[in-house]
Amino acid sequence: MKFINLLKKELSELINVQMIASLVMIVAMFALIGSVASDAIDDIKESTKTAKINIIDRDETEFTDELISMLKDTKGVTLKEFNTEGDDYAELLKANKVDNLIILPEGFTETFESGKTPRLISITRMKSASTMSNVTSGNDSAIYMINDVIYDIITKNAGLTEEQVELMSSPVEVTENTVVDDKSAEIASGSIISKLSFQSSFLPIVIFMLIMMTTQSLMNAISSEKIDKTLETLLSAPISRGSIIGSKMLAATIIAIINAGVYMFAFSKFISTAADPDIVEKAVGTLSVDDALVKLGLNLSAADYVLIGLQLFFTIMICLSVSIILGALANDAKSAQNLLLPIMFLAMVPYFVSILMDINELPTVVKYVLYAIPFTHTFSAISNLSFGNMGLFFGGLIYQVIVFAVCMFFALRLFKSDKILTISLNLGQKSKFKKKKGQPEDE
Repeated sequence: MKFINLLKKELSELINVQMIASLVMIVAMFALIGSVASDAIDDIKESTKTAKINIIDRDETEFTDELISMLKDTKGVTLKEFNTEGDDYAELLKANKVDNLIILPEGFTETFESGKTPRLISITRMKSASTMSNVTSGNDSAIYMINDVIYDIITKNAGLTEEQVELMSSPVEVTENTVVDDKSAEIASGSIISKLSFQSSFLPIVIFMLIMMTTQSLMNAISSEKIDKTLETLLSAPISRGSIIGSKMLAATIIAIINAGVYMFAFSKFISTAADPDIVEKAVGTLSVDDALVKLGLNLSAADYVLIGLQLFFTIMICLSVSIILGALANDAKSAQNLLLPIMFLAMVPYFVSILMDINELPTVVKYVLYAIPFTHTFSAISNLSFGNMGLFFGGLIYQVIVFAVCMFFALRLFKSDKILTISLNLGQKSKFKKKKGQPEDE
């Protein structure tokens, strides 16, 4: 019976408002991420039902006419023909208002009839480095169907030559081109995405770690000093409270940066050894991935890294200013840990979303809700700078400065008042800083 009573006591202490709130927040977080991911998956499923082919026939022969006609008759294919001239692939996509295009170049039929592998030109616009946002883009399905149609044409021909039989396994040779804004490069978009993923995969992890570390370290410091009554002694010392709060924030920042530096170094080593981007093979005659990044304007300059560091700095400052407020609300070490949950929730949502998809392509309401979270702008910083979304980047930076100023104002106001010694967030627990009603001063 004593054991049962002890068990009930322990359970009553563990099952509290904080624990229930944490479970609700976790469920809500994964429900939100699942909903956003579900919409993206639905778009992918819908796109697989029909193949959209945008094509330009510059060969204009009976063979290419038959090829296009058979493509139109293929079930599940929506084909649009264009006749725009020029070799500026970015301008071609812009003029025809499409994101992908296939060109049958002049001499396509002649090359085919001579028993050689004809070449078609594939052009794909790349809008972001997000994996899921690029799943439905490109001409992969269109190229597959063209191969299939040419195979049918070959098999219908009488008197197949040996060269034509070999041609059936791979009827066309593809020259892939990737377009970013008004720039193009002769390289597959998949190679670019792989390289960008290798470059930026560790940054969201480091940002998330910094947010958690800076928040937890300063929150624990404030709450522990308050609970142990050392904060009261410190505040009564002949030192300005601004100096006290500044020293706490600076110390937490230095520790966070040291740990983040070690973590970034270790993780970058893992990326360089476990996932070398040079393993991605490139087609003959195409650019290297690094050269293509430069040509497409996707490489980050030293100034870009300074801007990313500036945004990361304000992210840390926001965390520290909020930590002062949350640390002052804690009754004990357990409640201090539970008060970390709001920050964790606000950091995890944009963290997972930024890994899975491009935030700018989400529905308007979801996008604005995510951008209302100041940490979102830091997670999307590299993508915004790489793809020239400077308005979004600087708008996010200004927003972070404003959020930091507001949070710091309230933190300073709280710290400079005596409320920091008495304020608490009970959440169903008995406060250690306030007497219960009716309780005598001395027992």
